Amino acid sequence: MNFLIVGLGNIGREYADTRHNIGFMVADELAKQAGTTWSTLKLAFYTEFKQRGHNVFVIKPTTFMNLSGKAVNYWMQQLKVPIQNVLVIVDDLAIPFGSLRIKPKGSAAGHNGLKSIEALCGGQVYPRLRFGIGDNYPKGRQIDYVLGPFDKDEQKDLPALIEHAVKMCHSFINIGIELTMTNLNTK
Repeated sequence: MNFLIVGLGNIGREYADTRHNIGFMVADELAKQAGTTWSTLKLAFYTEFKQRGHNVFVIKPTTFMNLSGKAVNYWMQQLKVPIQNVLVIVDDLAIPFGSLRIKPKGSAAGHNGLKSIEALCGGQVYPRLRFGIGDNYPKGRQIDYVLGPFDKDEQKDLPALIEHAVKMCHSFINIGIELTMTNLNTK
């Protein structure tokens, strides 16, 4: 069975350690633990590995966040991965920093990367791992917040949270979304 793990983010050094790029950070750790390296291919940085008989493909779209759906749709078709086996890792303002929640579907909730995936991949019914970044920003400063770095306190907690997100990815592949939700979602 084939799985596609998609870490959302923006390419470029200026975005590297920002909240909006947490999907890239989780994908990087997933690849690092699997001992794989990234290739630059059409619309994405790409790597793959095998896990318990499954082919696991990992991409980080190079289309910038607002066009993520273009890369996801292309690689889903190319690799013949059904939408229920695609897991999108995304930053989420609506849940507090430190919360990790995997869901089988949901709305884009204003997230441009998810809006693009919805538009190009057939709606809202695809799994996503929501990485809470909180909403600790002054009114009207949302863009500065999501495109800004994690603060010092958050940076201390990031490695453990990224590790937990990687564990959730493995669980999604091995035992499915329902048990992963039950066993690994955090408040």
